[in-house]
Amino acid sequence: MEKIAEKIECAVIGAGVIGLAVARALARQGREVIILESEEAIGMGTSSRNSEIIHAGIYYDTGSLKAQLCVQGKLALYEYCESHGVAHQRCGKMIVAAHDGQLEKLEALQQKAADNDVNDLIWQDQQTTLAMEPALNAVASLLSPSTGLIDSHALMLAYQGDAEAAGTMIAFNSPVLGGAITDNGIRLDIGGDTPMALDCDVVINSAGLHAQRVAGSLQGFPAEHVPETFYAKGNYFSLASKNPFSHLIYPIPEEAGLGVHLTLDLGGQARFGPDVEWVDEITYEVDPARGDIFYAAVRSYWPELPDNALLPGYSGIRPKLKGPGNPPMDFIFNGPAEHGVQGLVNLFGIESPGLTASLAIADEAIKRLN
Repeated sequence: MEKIAEKIECAVIGAGVIGLAVARALARQGREVIILESEEAIGMGTSSRNSEIIHAGIYYDTGSLKAQLCVQGKLALYEYCESHGVAHQRCGKMIVAAHDGQLEKLEALQQKAADNDVNDLIWQDQQTTLAMEPALNAVASLLSPSTGLIDSHALMLAYQGDAEAAGTMIAFNSPVLGGAITDNGIRLDIGGDTPMALDCDVVINSAGLHAQRVAGSLQGFPAEHVPETFYAKGNYFSLASKNPFSHLIYPIPEEAGLGVHLTLDLGGQARFGPDVEWVDEITYEVDPARGDIFYAAVRSYWPELPDNALLPGYSGIRPKLKGPGNPPMDFIFNGPAEHGVQGLVNLFGIESPGLTASLAIADEAIKRLN
């Protein structure tokens, strides 16, 4: 016998930082909202496995959604953290040229940042760079004062609190198994301990690593609008020795990532990562042998890194839209204007700077409903 479907106005799939921000924005418009989360708590995937950095918007292609939403989102996020008491710190970061051969790339980054409306970068010669961070090996650097750190879990709790205060319900242990495009909107089949069907006027698919699988499971949704999925794992190693740095330290970017950089937590502890490891499955174990690559990468800008000072930390996985050897792709907001299904917006390839841009991404996703 076919299950009788419950009716709801808006369903948001995924309770990561993006799903929570989207639900918050919808609920604050007075809409009826439920968040469907397959795990037992918020932020169990990509949202809790990243560098927790508030990005400035330097690296992304000019005019791209990543560039625009990062710059907009950064400003909104700092204001939100101040007003909601979310722990954060404008520690700043330094992008370093380790030798003269990298100066041209550093200059290009400065120009790209300006093109992206990031106008606070400061070019620093070797003397100024080493005066700020004496342990560095660098001939020059770019200082980004608006780069910072954030407690990502505290941010998600704040988004959750706002969403629930505006009437949002959250259903944990409720995976979306499939569904269909119907005359009544979008039907979702929900698994878990209490399986059910939901008829929704609006569905925002913010399932992160699983967004393509969810979209592809909806009967009647055009398959040509579901991109391939590629997973780029990023491993982090913790520093077991004393940390000599007070800023985030970034090398010149590499293919598919920003290089093995030194980041800090809000307590000042240092860690290195992420690297880029293409994987076929979602697994989070960190192979200690990858530390050999980290030593070489880190010593390009910190030659005095002690032996045996790096310990396997944690890992995260970026949802990529292209595989190895391809340039990074932009965020994809796949809405009715693209696929023709009213009320459905799929968010594909939401990787960094998704955390920084989360408030702006939420607003953009809702715009794409029309």
